Amino acid sequence: MLFHIAEVADWQRAREAGDYRVSTRGRTLAEEGFIHASRRDQILGVAEAFYADAGPLLLLHIDPARLTAPVRDDEVAPGVVFPHVYGPLNLDAVVAVTPLPRAADGTFRLPDELRDDPDA
Repeated sequence: MLFHIAEVADWQRAREAGDYRVSTRGRTLAEEGFIHASRRDQILGVAEAFYADAGPLLLLHIDPARLTAPVRDDEVAPGVVFPHVYGPLNLDAVVAVTPLPRAADGTFRLPDELRDDPDA
């Protein structure tokens, strides 16, 4: 499973348009050349680094087997690899959409269904 952090308005536009074309916050697929994605263990780091001051966010759960665009693991820094989707994200590849919650201190936390221990 791959994940993409989306702003609510961007996801709404995608549902109306029929596909998703936002690469990352404030950047389109056309500008960036791919859509940024994460693996489960990368979600919180990305959220804190790029979305700390953002409003409500959604986490798109992407089944890579359903993607119509190629997905590739790219090394973004020495030893740091992230998945990238090289084309529009077809909506039927998004198998779930969940809010990306924040803890009481404002930091992000994984949705309960992605946590090893939901009570942690």
